[in-house]
Amino acid sequence: MKKIWLNHWFSTAYNIINLIKESESEFWIVGSNDNAHAVYKTVCDEWYTEPILNEEDYADYCFSFCKEHKIDAFLPRRGMLIISKQKARFEEYGIRVMADDFGIVSVLNDKEQAYKLFKEKGIGFVPEHYVVTTLNDFLKAYDKIRSSGEQVCFKFLQDEGGKSYRLIDNTRKGYSALQRKQNSRMNLNDVIAALSEKEIFSPIMVMPFLPDEEVSVDCLKTEDGIVMLPRVKDFSRVERIRYIPEILQFCRDFYNKVGLDHPCNIQFKYLHGVPYFLEVNTRMSGGVHMSCLASGVNLPNLAVNQLLGMSKGWKNNYEEKYISHVELPLIV
Repeated sequence: MKKIWLNHWFSTAYNIINLIKESESEFWIVGSNDNAHAVYKTVCDEWYTEPILNEEDYADYCFSFCKEHKIDAFLPRRGMLIISKQKARFEEYGIRVMADDFGIVSVLNDKEQAYKLFKEKGIGFVPEHYVVTTLNDFLKAYDKIRSSGEQVCFKFLQDEGGKSYRLIDNTRKGYSALQRKQNSRMNLNDVIAALSEKEIFSPIMVMPFLPDEEVSVDCLKTEDGIVMLPRVKDFSRVERIRYIPEILQFCRDFYNKVGLDHPCNIQFKYLHGVPYFLEVNTRMSGGVHMSCLASGVNLPNLAVNQLLGMSKGWKNNYEEKYISHVELPLIV
């Protein structure tokens, strides 16, 4: 029996766990979250409620948890960066950790450093961007981008899930604004008022708004080649699996020039027909189950087996398909 621990994942880990367990009688899933009613507990074989700790103490908690519960494979989401930094101590105890080396994980989790890396390596295209910590510099960056005719958006460098993302929309008031979602929109005066509260604020990346298609590529390097499953996303729940040669080549370039050993999600966004790198998430995406269903490739299962030293073959049908999802009620 192989014990696999997922710590504090998002709700769609429900689907990831089901894929990991598919056709596997020897996998025992241990789940945890600081929310005792997290939905993915319903598909775990064991469940624990996590304490809320600072970063260093949390890494120690994870190490102790793995030893106490005899974990064979640890799939971290919370604390991934510091766990990656301390991966050697887990591995010395025989615990396999689904996290790449700290050197590359730390770069890819810092958007400014990631963009520098893509430029240095000549991988694809990165959008115009400015990192600022003062209101004066923010307004300079805003004016530069607006002078090229593009809308402006921004978010904090340290962010997960785009919580701080804002699009500057100076037409968000009035009757016409009632027909548009406003939760991520702010007018410039409100942004100025908010940023004025801090003389020096946490680093913010300012860049042009990329309004066209988003492509989210779920990837994994295997002995049989690179799994690349691109989902084209828009503002509806319907996504499309589409194997765009240019996007696939950028992903190959990333693996040839940088590369990761564990699952990642590479995101692109189009502007005027050009696909720009948005970011590389050094973990499985929340929508990986959609890619798997459409392609016939069970990426989470492949990744866990590979982590445990077992190689499994895979075959992609390479068919373009539309795919969506519905919400189902569950008792937790």
